[in-house]
Amino acid sequence: MRKAVGLAAAAALTGGAAVAALVVWPVGRTPDPIPPEGNVERGAYLARASGCIACHTDFEKGGAPLAGGAPLKTDFGVFYPPNLTSDKVHGIGDWSREDFAKAIRQGVSPEGEPYYPTFTYPFYANFTDQDIADLYAAFTTVPPVAEETPEHEVSFPFDQRWGLKLWRASFLERPLTDPDPGRSELWNRGKELVNGAAHCGACHTGRNFAGARVSEARFEGSDSLPGGRKSPSIRARDLRERGWTVSNLAYALQTGLTPEGDAFGGSMAEVVQNGTSFLRQEDLTAMATYLLEAEAVDTAMSGAADPAPEATVVD
Repeated sequence: MRKAVGLAAAAALTGGAAVAALVVWPVGRTPDPIPPEGNVERGAYLARASGCIACHTDFEKGGAPLAGGAPLKTDFGVFYPPNLTSDKVHGIGDWSREDFAKAIRQGVSPEGEPYYPTFTYPFYANFTDQDIADLYAAFTTVPPVAEETPEHEVSFPFDQRWGLKLWRASFLERPLTDPDPGRSELWNRGKELVNGAAHCGACHTGRNFAGARVSEARFEGSDSLPGGRKSPSIRARDLRERGWTVSNLAYALQTGLTPEGDAFGGSMAEVVQNGTSFLRQEDLTAMATYLLEAEAVDTAMSGAADPAPEATVVD
């Protein structure tokens, strides 16, 4: 009995030491200096493409742009996207360019704490230093809003941020944005946007028990979006079978209208209204080209479909 108790105590001490080590173990790395010459216009465009306004603005309550988003209700609790205005207390007004780079590309706060993966930082990991400089320049122009973001409503053990270090070690992947030399410039631009800034896979890919995207189910759709919503498959074959072409998909990303005259509903409506509707036509075409694998499809399938004059909302 004494031996069993001793072994149990030793195991508990060992386990406690391991947890303590994990709690203090640093996460992330110090970024190289970010160039100060950022382009505000380009940064604002990249912010639109990245969905910043859609997630960090509470439209239902008439919240100010980027002052904190509407609650994201998930199986792990309720998460509140933070205030991204230039307020120095409640926003990011006192962040350096390097703080900003670490948060965007690594998902780590200026204090060294890992962010929850409800923040889509894994898709931004390949942003260049110039991308970060442009985004930073754009965010400095956002008027300050002195509103504190509510604390996440997350129960144990998901409220233990040190556990995110294990999550990152197990599931964090870099985005598939590297260009394919065998593809056209247009297709590769679409790949960069879809797998990077636009983070389409965040909603259109199923999740595992830990809330991580399942790589094998990439773009197959999801039945467990925040708020109980669902998303359809956006794999090329499925899109083509549903009648999507490069022209009408690019048009839908700009207007929210489908070839049948329906309108996107739910979170996709927000994505279009606050994000993709602001993108240039060539970028919308690039995204559609990539999603449809259009360069491998007969050109006859790329004809436009005229939208119906009236629209109904569909999820």
